[in-house]
Amino acid sequence: MKNIFVFFTRNQSLIYKVFLYVVATVLVIYLLPKGGQFKYNFQKGKPWQYENLYAPFNFTIKKDKESLEKERENVRATATPYFDVEPDIAYDAFESFSNLVQKNYVDSLYTTSRSITKEIGLNIVNAAYQKGVLKGTHPFNSEQLIYLKNGNEVNEAVFSQLFKKEQLSKTIVARTESYPDIRPLLNQLLSTVIVPNVTYNSRLTEASIKEAMEEINPNKGIIEKGSRIIAKGEVVEGNKFQILNSLKEEFQSQVWSQNNYYWLILGYSMLVSLVFIMLFLFLWKYRPEIYENNTKVSFIFFNIIVMVFITTLVVKYDSSYVYMIPLCILPIILKSFFDARLGLFSHVLTILLLGFIVPNSFEFMFLQIIAGIVTILTVSELYKRANLFISVGQITFIYILGYFAFYIIQEGNISQIELQNFLYFVICGLVTLFAFPLIYMYEKIFGLVSEVSLLELSNTNSGLLKELSNKAPGTFHHSLNVANLSEAAANEIGANSMLVRVGALYHDIGKMLNPTSFSENQTNLINTLDELEPKESAKIIIDHVIKGIEIARKHKLPERVIDFIRTHHGTNLVYYFYKKEEEVQGEAKEKDFRYPGPKPFSKETAILMMADSVEAASKSLKEPTSSKIDAFVENIVNNHMENGQFINANITFKEIEVIKKVLKKKLNNIYHLRVEYPE
Repeated sequence: MKNIFVFFTRNQSLIYKVFLYVVATVLVIYLLPKGGQFKYNFQKGKPWQYENLYAPFNFTIKKDKESLEKERENVRATATPYFDVEPDIAYDAFESFSNLVQKNYVDSLYTTSRSITKEIGLNIVNAAYQKGVLKGTHPFNSEQLIYLKNGNEVNEAVFSQLFKKEQLSKTIVARTESYPDIRPLLNQLLSTVIVPNVTYNSRLTEASIKEAMEEINPNKGIIEKGSRIIAKGEVVEGNKFQILNSLKEEFQSQVWSQNNYYWLILGYSMLVSLVFIMLFLFLWKYRPEIYENNTKVSFIFFNIIVMVFITTLVVKYDSSYVYMIPLCILPIILKSFFDARLGLFSHVLTILLLGFIVPNSFEFMFLQIIAGIVTILTVSELYKRANLFISVGQITFIYILGYFAFYIIQEGNISQIELQNFLYFVICGLVTLFAFPLIYMYEKIFGLVSEVSLLELSNTNSGLLKELSNKAPGTFHHSLNVANLSEAAANEIGANSMLVRVGALYHDIGKMLNPTSFSENQTNLINTLDELEPKESAKIIIDHVIKGIEIARKHKLPERVIDFIRTHHGTNLVYYFYKKEEEVQGEAKEKDFRYPGPKPFSKETAILMMADSVEAASKSLKEPTSSKIDAFVENIVNNHMENGQFINANITFKEIEVIKKVLKKKLNNIYHLRVEYPE
């Protein structure tokens, strides 16, 4: 039991990575479509690159979407509409008219008799309600066949047979050619009693249209097993393209047995595992500092899985929207937090996974990989607001150009190109701008640092640096000089110059709590540390590192910046007081005079150690010359190397030599020195 506990304790980082690998693989496999993968890749307008293809089984030829849509439109255009008839309204109209004639007819006003007036009016009512009086206006033509539903009985009629109220005046005129005197009375009475009793039944009409659409045959023929579908070199177009699509759809929609399903999962597991193994190997071999950091590894895997998840959702909803997914956010974010090579590598691996999900996978993968490369090449210095907008514009242009090229290859013309697809790319570009706030969110969640945050931290008017300049002006000036030296050295060897500059600005903030104990802040020649025991003086000097870490965490500085505070003295001795203790006591314990470390573990922290030591010690040079500075820099850097301060940093001897040259050149400029020529 104890051995197991010890094993887990010593290997917890590796165990976590294995756990992360398994969880990521399972999640991606769960998101992938569970069906057979068609083993042939083909594109419309391109030659068939495989051997002659014969039908492996009987299957039907599916109609294309355009043909099916035309048939549906035809069904809707020729559908027979339904109307509801209310018979009781007609009976009420007859009775109402008879009563109104009885009440409103005055013998002295009309020459036509009451009985004739009543007869003519009832005939008009009867003619109106023979098929029915229509309610409202409708776009049907006069010859449109309609169904009149009266209770459970349905009768056919022609739309023009329905009576419309606007016809009433003409009908009265036609029926009273011999009795014009009663027209006003009939108009008044009939317009009151004749009310619509036929209404359009949209629910029943739509139901009949839906039923007719369901009866549309999605197939247009049968291919028998063994029939040749396409020959090698034959162009995939027209009916051949539709037959191949039908075969692919039939193959992928076959009912899989449980045994087939398990084989499918096994295949997916092997391929997805390979992708994630490649990512781990890349990190292990080329980015060991990221590989050792479980938070950073988790961050990379999290972003890849999120992209796969979003793409899966979009494809399930409507695959035509797949180009609206801002996949280029992934390389932007990873480049912002890490580097371009890791960003592109992760992007390519993600696109390989998405190839299982999206339709037209070759076209999709080509466009996304090209867009990813453009993203890596163009997106830089995100702290400059215009850069992201310019880069997104370039990415969108590449998408549009690539899609346009594929369309020409497949269709051979641009007459039927759909402009809405270009709109999808524009939307994708606009959504990609969300990378900026997303970077900020990730910084807070995962504790990472981007170029934007580094720019904010490098502002010398920020609260903490302002406090440093007020309390310890000498230290602040020293930090500025170290920042300039470090930045110049980092630029020369290709290190992160912005990160090392920020680290240099904050590396000595621990001196704020006791500024006069440090020589650069003393306004007179009296050093208060000389009055203390060497051991106490050394403790005050060493404590500025620990107190600096405490201040940095109190002000919520990122861990990557705190690393510079922690490592800028490594495990070096406070040599002056160590020697003083030896003189006073005869011996001295190194542990009492040694910084706690750790040693620098990156190029940037190693650069800061060199720049800090050289800049601080240069103040002690009397009558500096170019040769003195050269020897001085060589001596300090070589001492660090001899003490093993750079053994954990991924920095080469060649890079250290370049840094020495930069430091020498900068110090010569600071002291306004020229190269000494022999006399």
